[in-house]
Amino acid sequence: MADGTLAGAGSLKGKVSEEEWTARVELAALYRLVALHGWDDAIFTHISMRVPGPEHHFLINPYGLFFDEITASSLVKVDLEGAIVQETPYFINPAGFTIHSAVHAAREDALCVMHLHTDAGVGVSAQAEGLLPISQNALLLLPSIAYHEYEGVALNLDERERIVKDLGDKPLMLLRNHGTLSAGPTAAATWLQMFFFERACAQQVAALSGGRDKVLIAPEAAQIEAARQGAIGSVGKLAWPGFLRKLDRHLPGYDA
Repeated sequence: MADGTLAGAGSLKGKVSEEEWTARVELAALYRLVALHGWDDAIFTHISMRVPGPEHHFLINPYGLFFDEITASSLVKVDLEGAIVQETPYFINPAGFTIHSAVHAAREDALCVMHLHTDAGVGVSAQAEGLLPISQNALLLLPSIAYHEYEGVALNLDERERIVKDLGDKPLMLLRNHGTLSAGPTAAATWLQMFFFERACAQQVAALSGGRDKVLIAPEAAQIEAARQGAIGSVGKLAWPGFLRKLDRHLPGYDA
């Protein structure tokens, strides 16, 4: 369009399978939740969702829409080669495709993948020690976090094998000098992991704002016990409906 905005897409409700529509609504909700929490980065960063079915297709954001504008129908369906497989007026960010296609292709359990560039997440990703055992949130997550060294903007497809190798079987990753990543079997699990991850990063940035010397590291016994206790995925189903109710109050329309 002449003013630089993107033309809208018509509703896909009733035009795709019920399973795909559910995935679209849940993914659109994730985008809106990121915006609602102030974790978006204009039109950048990405969240993707595997489309149920035999084809290895996944949904990702249309490049150019802000996260609080994204709807179930505007999401773009692509294959593992980055080709758009459904008629749409939109296109995708190739950097998003690189990271997300790598995880989706390698991890059958990673049906949803979220990647963010928050101030706190990038801040901790740039700290040599990574996430420290200084908060309860961090203690619950530390056994689940992998690290990937920065290689520049994720446009090189050969970086995918290194992302996959570094992630291994873990659900969370700090991409050095870049941001955070959460991969899970459902939208609810992926969101709740990231919710605690981002809070742990924000708490670390706050704690270190007064200097590293006086920051308390949790006792080793407490670290071991928290790791044993940590099962945040089990509460995802309890928290997810509440997050959706919050969206309905503050950013309705994601399910269009």
